Amino acid sequence: MRKPRDFDSELKALADKAKALKERRVRQLGELVAACGADALDADLLAGALLQAVAAKDSATKEGWRKTGAAFFRGEKRQPASGTERGPTGTFPLEGGSASA
Repeated sequence: MRKPRDFDSELKALADKAKALKERRVRQLGELVAACGADALDADLLAGALLQAVAAKDSATKEGWRKTGAAFFRGEKRQPASGTERGPTGTFPLEGGSASA
């Protein structure tokens, strides 16, 4: 005869695993912020930059960010953006578009 499953213990184990995964994700995000040097930024500025990245609709801009991020993880030196890829100093592009729009 089969032993009945203990659904309560299985649910608790899954909840514990989900909590551990979430904690690991938050810790890794913090490590990423520090590794990029973004921990030197004001929290409001960092939050604003992340919100702009989330709201960005321009696929070319996102692809440029993706390539820069991939290069970072490969350990390549960061190159400053060329004049056409960089927005005016001290500002963010409006509505997630490029600065030249």
